[in-house]
Formats: sequence, structure tokens, C-alpha cells
Amino acid sequence: MQPIDIKVTVILEVWKRGCASMTYRWGTLVMKRQFEEPRPGFHGVLGVNSVTGREEPLYSSYKRQLRIYLVSLPFVCICLYFSLYVMMIYFDMETWALALHDSSESEWTSVLLYVPSIIYAIVIEIMNRLYRYAAEFLTSWESHRLESAYQNHLVLKVLVDMKLLRQSLATLLITSQILNQIVESLLPYWLQRKHGVRVRRKVQALKADVDTTLYEQVILEKEMGTYLGTFNDYLELFLQFGYVSLFSCVYPLAAAFAVLNNFTEVNSDALKMCRVFKRPFAEPSANIGVWQLAFETMSVISVVTNCALIGMSPQVNALFPESKTDLILIVVAVEHALLALKFILAFAKPDKPRHIQMKLARLEFESLEALKQQQMKLVAENLKEEPRESGKEKPS
Repeated sequence: MQPIDIKVTVILEVWKRGCASMTYRWGTLVMKRQFEEPRPGFHGVLGVNSVTGREEPLYSSYKRQLRIYLVSLPFVCICLYFSLYVMMIYFDMETWALALHDSSESEWTSVLLYVPSIIYAIVIEIMNRLYRYAAEFLTSWESHRLESAYQNHLVLKVLVDMKLLRQSLATLLITSQILNQIVESLLPYWLQRKHGVRVRRKVQALKADVDTTLYEQVILEKEMGTYLGTFNDYLELFLQFGYVSLFSCVYPLAAAFAVLNNFTEVNSDALKMCRVFKRPFAEPSANIGVWQLAFETMSVISVVTNCALIGMSPQVNALFPESKTDLILIVVAVEHALLALKFILAFAKPDKPRHIQMKLARLEFESLEALKQQQMKLVAENLKEEPRESGKEKPS
């Protein structure tokens, strides 16, 4: 458990340093969002922005807060309660399957033990997609002016409804990964190929004096889907990160399945971006935004979760047959020590590599020097103009 928690912290720190290097190379490291343009879906009353002085749609922050706390927040709580209720049904199904297996112990009852997990994974996937549509609608209805604020509230809604503790981790992990691969890439690609066959038949039936290959390619590309952003891709990685970090002590093979999934995910994402969707426009960014906070929060929760799971294991409980208080105190002490080590590792290494810090300092120095040169040039020009103006003045 301890090596996993340390590796999670190291991975996040290495990612931040690598992100700083890449964004510096792409020229987006020092991007400022104070004057971010309003997102296309924003609606409001036309007014004058007090900062920029430009005329643009505005929406009352008071009304937005009312929508968030009186509608969106209760809806999220109701969905969370419903997901917990479904989890309780799943526990009952597992208990029933286990009792049936203990009474008969046949081969089909052994297979039946995995059925509740498979059903639960499918139901959770359907519920997550329905909740995602509702969360997008509510976040858009809240009328956030900036795209960054819209994404932050959408991510918060989705992550609050996360089911952090799941039984039968192996079955759920494998089932969810297979479903994601099919729904995200294979199914859209198959539908597009099927549509391509229909388009090809229509083009051949035209018998027109045109380049049929070019005409067919234009029709197919025109009807490709639109890539809606990186939200789903980040969410999938976040779920996988949660599987591996939260339950590493219970099911160590989760990391191996995650690696295997990522090998296929690279190819399926390439298929999705090159064959299924239209080419998206690149949006420059300085970092991954609120997702970095989500990953770091998950890494802290993983320390607590792993310590609690190890403390509840029969092997550890057998070491303290008489006093459970000592066990709880030791688990809490280990958990605090690991958290302290985690934060020490996080603060010991700067987020930006040394060479990036030096380059940023050099850029700041050069900009200050350029500003000084410009000010000195303006002062010199003013001094030259003063004698000319005094010479033109007539004596009284």
C-alpha cells in the first residue's frame, strides 16, 4: 500500500513538471484567463463589461447562485441517494448469489457469482450517461459566462456522484473498460462504415460525370460527428486512476488491467479522432485545469481508503484479537504518516523544472529591459521636442 501511495504522488508531480515543459514549448505556460472570451452557449442581458468596457451579454451572479443551490445541488443529492440505493440492491443480489452457490455448489452457480457485478456495471454505465446529460443541461442552464467556469461546475457535478466504493472490483473494472471501448470507438466506427456503404451505393447510382471517389469522401467527412472536447477522456482516466489508487491493496491486478486498457485505448482514441470525428480545433491551455485538483484529491483519499481497508482485513485484525482500539490508533497513525510523507514529496519538488524557471525568469528580465528601453526612448523624444516648442514661442 505504501509504495502505491508514494508512486501516485510521484506520478502526479512528474506529470505537472512534464506539463510545464510542454506548455512552455507550445507558448501557453503563462496564459492569463482574466480576459477570457464568453463561451458560445452563454446567454444574458446585453450590457457593458465593467472591466473591458465592451458591450456583451451579462447575467446576474445572484440568479446564478440561486439556480446552483436551489436546483442543481438538490438534484445532485437526489441522484447520489438513488445511486446508493442501487448499490444496496446490488449487495442483496450478491448475497443471494452467494447463498445459492453455497447451497448447491454447481458450475453454473459459480458463474452466477459474477452476474450481479456485470449487471451492476451495465446499470451504473447507463445511469452515469443519463446523469451526464442532466448535469450538462443543468450546468448550461446555470448560465456561466466563461468556458472554464462551465467546465469546473460540470466536473464538480460529475465527480460528486462518483461511486467510490465498489464490490467485485475485478469484474467491474474489466466490464467498464470493455463497455467504454465499445461505446466510444468501435460502435461509432461500425456505424460510420455502415453509413459509408450506403453513401457509396448512392454515389454509384448517380452515374454522374464526377470524381466519385472525391464526392464520396466529401459526403462522408461532412457527416462525421463533432468532437465535443476532452471531458469524457479525462473522466475515463480519472475513473481508472480511482480504481488503481483506491483499491490497490485489495486488488493489485487493477494496475495491470489499467495498463492493458491504456495500450488499446491509445489505438481506439486514434481511430476515434482520425476516422469517426471531424478534426477538432486546438484550444491552447496552460494546464489541465480543475482535473489536476481532482487527481490530487483522489490521491489523498486513496491513502485513507487503503489504510482503512488494510485495517479491516482479517490478517491485520488477527494481530489484535483483544483490543481494537490499538488497531484503530495504529491505522490512524500510519495514515497520518503517509499523508505527511505525501505532502513532503509534493512540496519538495517544484512544479516547474529548473530550466523552465530559468527561461521564464529570462523572459521576464528581457520584457522589463524592453519596457525600460521604451520608456527611455519616450523621455528622450520628449526632451528633443521641448526646445523646439520653446523656440517657437514669441516674446511678449
